[in-house]
Amino acid sequence: MSIGKRRSLAAAAGAALLVGVGVVAVTAATVGTASAAANNCGYLFDDFNYSSSSDPNLTGHGWVPRTYAGGPGVPGATWSANSITFPTNGGQKVLQLQASTDGTGGGTNQAELYSAQKRYFEGTYASRVRFTDTPVSGNDGDHINETFFTISPLNGDLDPTYSELDISEYLPNGGWGETGPINYQTTWYTYRGDPWFADNVHSEQRSSLDGWHDLVATVANGHVIYYIDGVQVGDHSGKFYPRQTMTINWNLWFIDTATHTGGLSTYIQQVDWVLFAKNQALTPAQVTAQAGAYRSAGNSFTDTVDSAGPCVTPSGSPTPSKSPSASPSPSTSTPPATSCTAAPEWSISAVYTTGQTVKHEKSKYGDPNGPASGQGKHLWRAKWWTQGSEPGWTANWEDLGHC
Repeated sequence: MSIGKRRSLAAAAGAALLVGVGVVAVTAATVGTASAAANNCGYLFDDFNYSSSSDPNLTGHGWVPRTYAGGPGVPGATWSANSITFPTNGGQKVLQLQASTDGTGGGTNQAELYSAQKRYFEGTYASRVRFTDTPVSGNDGDHINETFFTISPLNGDLDPTYSELDISEYLPNGGWGETGPINYQTTWYTYRGDPWFADNVHSEQRSSLDGWHDLVATVANGHVIYYIDGVQVGDHSGKFYPRQTMTINWNLWFIDTATHTGGLSTYIQQVDWVLFAKNQALTPAQVTAQAGAYRSAGNSFTDTVDSAGPCVTPSGSPTPSKSPSASPSPSTSTPPATSCTAAPEWSISAVYTTGQTVKHEKSKYGDPNGPASGQGKHLWRAKWWTQGSEPGWTANWEDLGHC
């Protein structure tokens, strides 16, 4: 979570609320369901078998315990590497985040672990997470937020390439004007910090999630589909589909201290494992089987995200089993250009519909405002409705070749 006032205008984004786990009013797009073993497009798996936050293998495997100050959460709070530990639970090492507050900024400590590299985009994100409803010590009632999410940097107010998937934000005691327990899945288009404006869509479940849960999100074919324990709880699409690579994160933080009572209260969140399958939309059952296969083989960590696959077609777009649903509105533009000479330059703010073409040199790191890749301009064709998604970095565009 990169900001504090997370939910105040969520409804303004036109979110349809999905109340109760398993109650979903949308139809998911069909995505590939080939077995994980047969399609090794690249995987990250970690079951967090580390000794401490200072274990060199932790940073060696690409994880960073947060120590820098700032939001989200209580102003003046500390983010400490010492709040990241690796106890044993049920015979397995787990990642544990710990957060505590005495009701003051200076007396508040929060925890976050995140991936050092922003390299995760389309595919399947999954983590087995233990949420807790009550503190391990002290009075209950704080507005604590227990999370699993992916995020990219915000390059200025209302950045149209900003991408964030809040796979779960669990508020056992409520917050943001809501009573608890409540859990959110939120897919972000962009935001502005001051004055606050949020452009996102979210789903929610209003029931206790105390205990272990398998959290899964698939990013494919223009849809972000969320699952809890194998049950679909959200399907977000359109402009909210992510537009660039992201980091993987967990954090535990206090929305505010308005409901704190007594002395020091301490809360924990635990993570059993994490799995990312690049360019594959795995079912929750396949996720569970793949994680189990790594463990049964004694493989506590693997990372082939950059070396395997990439399971793409010659045009460079991830291989889908079916195209997404039709674009929101038909194109009224002139017929698409068939060459770079006639195609316009791609614009980050323009809306494109199915079949429209542009010419563009993709950026080096997935940031259109950053350096170019050096690969030269290519001709790109929109697969479906898109805005703010850079050609070469998202599945929204088909590469028609070098100009």
